[in-house]
Amino acid sequence: MKKLAFTLFLCGITLIAKAQDASVEKSVFGIQTGLLGIWAHHEARLSNKFALRSEIGLDSGIHNDDFFMVPGVSLEPKFYYNLNKRVTKSKDITGNSGSFLSLKTSYHPDWFIISKSDNYNVSNQISIVPTWGMRRNIGKHFNYELGIGIGWLHEFADTVNNYKYEASNETAINLHTRIGYRF
Repeated sequence: MKKLAFTLFLCGITLIAKAQDASVEKSVFGIQTGLLGIWAHHEARLSNKFALRSEIGLDSGIHNDDFFMVPGVSLEPKFYYNLNKRVTKSKDITGNSGSFLSLKTSYHPDWFIISKSDNYNVSNQISIVPTWGMRRNIGKHFNYELGIGIGWLHEFADTVNNYKYEASNETAINLHTRIGYRF
């Protein structure tokens, strides 16, 4: 009888250990680069499945055969929806490795621009883009991230390249492929 009780006790502990929810990490710092820029980011845990990503960096683009980079800051609440599934399949979730849904809110101010042309500037703009994405680890510190989303962009009224520019609302696309390093 004691052996049966001991066996049931061990099985119960195993079930309790498996019942715990997987969780995002308390704090994740890193840098990432992709085809269109370089960024430093921090993700802070809000709950087991939610994290808030803050990011600062340089976004780049091409206009009239001129490559340029502009500063950008963003806040992005993320919902990691498949962490439990990854844990049950013995897959890695360190560094918030998993699939997520997010609401990326970005601001690109007209502080400075890095470009070959001296007389080029951009208008202040804000964008809000619902995004689906995934992050996976490559070894202990490296990772890659993919994301896609479509949303809203507002350009504020301004003078751009010596022309009066009207405020406008446009469609914004968030399509990113990044590789990064986690500290």
